[in-house]
Amino acid sequence: MPPYVKSQRYVLPAISTQNGGNEENIATAPYTRKAPCQYGWDWGPRFVTEGIWRPIRVETWDSFRIENFHIHPERVTKDLAKVAVEVEVEAGQPATATIVFTHEELGGMPVNDGTQTVPLDAGTNHISFPIRVASPKLWYPLGYGAQDRYHFTASVRVGKTLVAHSEVKTGLRSVQLRRVADEWGKSFEFVINGIPVFAKGADMIPFDSFPTRVTAGNYRKILESAGDAHMNMVREWGGGHYESDVFYDIADELGIMVWQEFMFGGDMVPGDVAFQENVRQEAVDQIKRLREHPSIVVWCGNNEVETGWLHWGDRQEFRDAVPRPVSERVWQDYMVMFADNLKSAVHDYADPVPYTPSSPSANFEEPPDQDHNGDMHFWSVWHALAPPTDYLKVKPRFMSEFGFQSFPEVRTISSFAKPEDLDIRSTVMQAHQKNHGGNERILTYMLREYREPKDFASFVYLSQVQQAEVIKLGAEHLRRNRPRTMGSLYWQLNDCWPVSSWASIDYFGRWKALQYYARRFYDDVLISPYVHDGKVDIFVVSDKLQPFSDKVHARLLDFSGNVLFEKTQDVQIPAASSAIYLTLDEKEMFVDPSDQDSAKIGRRSSFLVADMEVDGKSRSRNLAFFDVTHNLELPMTPSVESNLVKTPDGYALTLQSPALARSVYISFGDIDVQLSDNYFDLLPKESATVNIKTAAPLEQLRRVLKIVSLTDASASRAVSY
Repeated sequence: MPPYVKSQRYVLPAISTQNGGNEENIATAPYTRKAPCQYGWDWGPRFVTEGIWRPIRVETWDSFRIENFHIHPERVTKDLAKVAVEVEVEAGQPATATIVFTHEELGGMPVNDGTQTVPLDAGTNHISFPIRVASPKLWYPLGYGAQDRYHFTASVRVGKTLVAHSEVKTGLRSVQLRRVADEWGKSFEFVINGIPVFAKGADMIPFDSFPTRVTAGNYRKILESAGDAHMNMVREWGGGHYESDVFYDIADELGIMVWQEFMFGGDMVPGDVAFQENVRQEAVDQIKRLREHPSIVVWCGNNEVETGWLHWGDRQEFRDAVPRPVSERVWQDYMVMFADNLKSAVHDYADPVPYTPSSPSANFEEPPDQDHNGDMHFWSVWHALAPPTDYLKVKPRFMSEFGFQSFPEVRTISSFAKPEDLDIRSTVMQAHQKNHGGNERILTYMLREYREPKDFASFVYLSQVQQAEVIKLGAEHLRRNRPRTMGSLYWQLNDCWPVSSWASIDYFGRWKALQYYARRFYDDVLISPYVHDGKVDIFVVSDKLQPFSDKVHARLLDFSGNVLFEKTQDVQIPAASSAIYLTLDEKEMFVDPSDQDSAKIGRRSSFLVADMEVDGKSRSRNLAFFDVTHNLELPMTPSVESNLVKTPDGYALTLQSPALARSVYISFGDIDVQLSDNYFDLLPKESATVNIKTAAPLEQLRRVLKIVSLTDASASRAVSY
């Protein structure tokens, strides 16, 4: 490959340039069809592997076989599904064949859809047969309905002999990426079975730096964790590789939509005919392999190649360094690939699944990464060290990437580090941080918001709390802005090795604080107080398809639980909506608002509890604070009482505190446990019960149980960590 690259008139700009392509520091990644991230990324190591890494087989035949069997949904409604059953029959010699088609619900009885007698020529024969399914059971995303699927079969007989048979499992659903002009610009929303769906989820990277180590169990653990956190979409990022069939099978089963990208992660592409045609055939092969999966709701050309060409510094340097006709040729090669070849492949083979050329992109109508047209990646928070409140400055049509880093928990760190390495500046810790300066960036943000952590373990804990709070701020803002905004996908869900990164689930499948927070901020009903301009707007966001009645209950409490202010409002919540149902003026809540010092003290010594209540029970709860965390007069190390007991399904841990305990973290040392909740705020004098599943005995759990809250992590003096 290097001789080929060196024979070109120019070397394409590439993300992997800083990692080197060979001994002469020439990036070869743009010219190879392998996972771009294997050349190194800002969350993963550089392992440029080579060789066959998936099973291969040799198939032989000498008469007839079904090469491809596809269920093409032409029109799907609740009343009727009209599909075309498309079959490619390879014939070794001419013959007259009878093809019998059947379908059945999974686990149901077969229905004979009909028989077609066709002449077969030697070679490939394309056959299409219409099927009508009355009152079909449709496939819905998680939270919108069941994930019903069907089993279709095609049997080819010549005379009385069965010469070929094929079967397909698929779900019936309509899918649309609706992009129409409206009062805010142009919409970007997924419509499934006629229902506009707010996409809640995260972006995914490869599950392991060495993909052959990934098992079906790994896929299931991560995707079930996504579903447990009410995620209905994952974005299969273009810098990795196309996942195996089992990944999509599980997504189908769980109702998790997949934003599927072709595997281009940021590098510009060669324009020679051989490369472009090779990629087109790659796309056709992958689409044919994956198109029966109802979970795939969009094919996307690439990750950030378009916005990179327009906005990244190295691309500007490239354009400045080459003659203008060269830069124009590079862009033209991009357009041929992503506005023609891949678009036509999706149109020809994946219909009716939509195509978008890049993420982010406005489909070439205007530059990408704007909040009125197309999807957006927002990275001022983190990369530019902007305050998290900058999330509130944008109202994108669909946020497909935003993120913030944290460390994995200490026992995950212990898998690669020794006690003497437990310092964010150590060689080992820096090696497991691939975003340059990332550890220091975590600390910089941390000291803006929190008091200094007292030791390394406290730093790790605080990094997770910080990440969760930052993404919560962004995700809730996006949800509050529906229907203007119709998607929130944070970066990222998973890790490919033990590392400090943007993931909410670490390499070993352990939930960070963010994953527990996501379970709350992605819930179908969310109460979300928004503090701004001397007031609090209390939003209620509902993804439910039916209206309901509840109460909004707001309480201002001091940190010992005394009620300082209280207000309740009966509310009627429309289906699939977001609105303000109660507005509180800070002048009402704080004692003697004319006395600024008194109000300042009040803001630092109290907090707001907002509840959505039904039949006296909280359906959704959210807290709001009125100052930076390190300014709050939080009670030092509140005494959290615990009671752990055996239950028929595992264990129940009940916690209670005389004062507010923020970000309560429950751990059981090296014992793996499944917790119904963690990293939550424990209100004064109110008990909270966490359900626990583990094979460990009760006495062992009691011995190793540890409970940490926010003030436990603070240092009383400057320390080294």
